[in-house]
Amino acid sequence: MKAFGPIPSRRLGRSLGVNNIPAKVCTYSCVYCQVGRTTAMELERRPIYPPQVIADDVATKLESARRQGEDADYITFVPDGEPTLDVNLGLELELLRPLGVPLAVITNSSLISREDVRAELARADWVSLKVDAVDEEAWRRVNRPHGKLRLNAMLDGMRAFAADFNGTLATETMLVRGLNDEPADIARVAAFLTELRPATAYLSVPTRPPAEGTVEPPSEETLARAYDAFVAAGLATELLIGYPGDPFAFTGDVEEDLLSITAVHPMREEAVAELLAKAGAEWAAVERLLDAGLLAAVEFGGRKFYVRRFEKGD
Repeated sequence: MKAFGPIPSRRLGRSLGVNNIPAKVCTYSCVYCQVGRTTAMELERRPIYPPQVIADDVATKLESARRQGEDADYITFVPDGEPTLDVNLGLELELLRPLGVPLAVITNSSLISREDVRAELARADWVSLKVDAVDEEAWRRVNRPHGKLRLNAMLDGMRAFAADFNGTLATETMLVRGLNDEPADIARVAAFLTELRPATAYLSVPTRPPAEGTVEPPSEETLARAYDAFVAAGLATELLIGYPGDPFAFTGDVEEDLLSITAVHPMREEAVAELLAKAGAEWAAVERLLDAGLLAAVEFGGRKFYVRRFEKGD
């Protein structure tokens, strides 16, 4: 299935996720990506999955969640890669509209210089734009973009989108120690974000296993300085540094739930245990997935996480 959750979201409450992009297909290969290194760097938009399949999967997952006493505050496109690579994104948003749940898209902003991408994103109720850096060197260090992407065109595209979008606009800036957390880096991002006037400018740090083992969050002092800089620029700022909690939804098949969630969202050990308890399942379900090579256990920040493993072509 191309839908997962609902999962706890620090921004959107209970979010039913839409995974409209195959594993590790992206325009970026961010050093902190919780899905892992990008193995298929792409830039051209193309059809991915049949739009009606996406819509049917989401409707089925939502119905299953509701049967279990769960619901969703948002349906969110937050896939294994960049959602706007899907040329049918706009159609999928329209097909999901009759479900009556607000629609969200979390994008890395890499293709927003394209008019068609801006038009399709405008069909959502809530859009988050990634802005980790606005100078070339820091952008390349943190996001490791496709070689044909141009930062200035992206920044202009974000300005154009923000000027016309009638929904709720948010931005997210991930800070990584030593890569984009210098005072000058932060000041430049804050100044740019004032042009976009987001409803909320989120500052985040790596909290789940990253693509690169050298990735570390910034110091508390640096994070506090960044927050102060954003607020001083007049931005409504929130920190995304806490754990969103363990209430992942059980929708009827615990192994399918585990695989669909961990494909996009690594789960802490205690979150897995809570999901199993909801399902009335034993830890043996996790052991089966580990033995089959479909799930892996990794350590980050002194905690154990479970992540989906993929073979080539998955």
